[in-house]
Amino acid sequence: MDQYLHRVGGEWVGGSGSVPDVNPSDTREVVGEAAQADAALVAAATRAARAAADEWAHSGPQQRFEVLDAAGAQVLARRAELGRLLASEEGKPIAEATAEVARAGQILKYFAGEALRQTGDLLPSVRPGLSVEVTREPVGVVGLVTPWNFPIAIPAWKVAPALAFGNTVVLKPSELVPGCATELVRILVDAGLPDGVLNLVHGSGAEVGGALVSSPDVDAVSFTGSVATGRSIAAACVPDGRKVQLEMGGKNPLVVLDDADLDVAVSAAVNGAYFSTGQRCTASSRLVVTEGVHDAFVERLAERVRGLRVGHALAPDTVVGPVVDDRQLRKDLDYLAIAAQEGGEVVGGERVERDTPGWFLSPALVTGTTGDMRINREEVFGPVASVVRVADYDAALAEANATEFGLSAGVVTTSLRYAKHFARHARAGMVMVNAPTAGVDPHVPFGGSRASSYGPREQGAYAREFYTTVKTTYVDPG
Repeated sequence: MDQYLHRVGGEWVGGSGSVPDVNPSDTREVVGEAAQADAALVAAATRAARAAADEWAHSGPQQRFEVLDAAGAQVLARRAELGRLLASEEGKPIAEATAEVARAGQILKYFAGEALRQTGDLLPSVRPGLSVEVTREPVGVVGLVTPWNFPIAIPAWKVAPALAFGNTVVLKPSELVPGCATELVRILVDAGLPDGVLNLVHGSGAEVGGALVSSPDVDAVSFTGSVATGRSIAAACVPDGRKVQLEMGGKNPLVVLDDADLDVAVSAAVNGAYFSTGQRCTASSRLVVTEGVHDAFVERLAERVRGLRVGHALAPDTVVGPVVDDRQLRKDLDYLAIAAQEGGEVVGGERVERDTPGWFLSPALVTGTTGDMRINREEVFGPVASVVRVADYDAALAEANATEFGLSAGVVTTSLRYAKHFARHARAGMVMVNAPTAGVDPHVPFGGSRASSYGPREQGAYAREFYTTVKTTYVDPG
């Protein structure tokens, strides 16, 4: 059993007790023990990041490139091993877990390149003899708070740009998945990061996360998690002028129109709604289907859903792994009960017994729903999708936009006119045409609007907007 320690300055240190990292596919198995931090340890980590900030900010792009490139290569070389760790502590099926590890390696390598691709502007002034330089500088110390559903990819896509653009970091991963974050930090340290540049603290969101986001040593906070927590972080940071980047919830629509290719529609719905056990903010949790194709689509989708194999994350035939923990399982079941009480018809959504004790739930499809039902208003975050029948395209677009969220939206259609109109009028930061709502490449911007996101986009070249600040310099050569 592994021990997951904190990284503070240049040392791996213990804390005030430890918490078991339980395998959701087999709750008898403890994957590791994570040391727990307190406010004092968080303060030590932020001070270490502050002490290292100036030197790392002036380290130069070549050093940052070499560290991130070497770390990315190491992650890719260890993808099978790290994939098993991810599947064991989060419950993601092994094929998806291994793919997530590969994505983390690709993200590190992409931002290694970004360290070398930094640009600026040289402009003439309206005043004769003066020139103007516009450059980007690191923000300083960045606090990163990451969720459990992508335990290595999300830490990678926050840590990599922070380091590439010259910031120092304190990372607090979810207490449910300490192992992947620990290995990621270990790999980056072994790749040559100086002491104090990347610090790691484990523990609860309330105590450890709260101490991190309120630290006077932290200049910026990037958070992925719930809407309520994100809003409280913004409220804590904005009065002190700290930059904030929030990725929160989603209630993403997949619109299926009368002219859709049903094979494409069903495949997109299954992938978007049920892969990763539905535990992703970009999941297709609302299926908005027009009248002419509704019955055929539901019949074919229900058949596919019943055939999805639920099981141990390490079993090669598993398509839907366990829910991450008992609390999330109870939440999923509660929402399905509410949907039935409000008039929905639930297919699936039952506890499943397997050879090992785990938090297994069969994928659920809720039909006969209306837009005002809670199952269509609130984020469930499990293998659950609901179907809303609408009359036509205009009604489908209105229903797709009838949400407080604005992360991802999809449409399945063979009409270029509808596809282009939907892309322009869907109130979402990302739009998918004839594709699942989940799944964004590492080199493109990720994020949405309203209750889904706040602040600059994540990933790709757009990440520099959050992790750097702009400086304007006038030069008189004399």
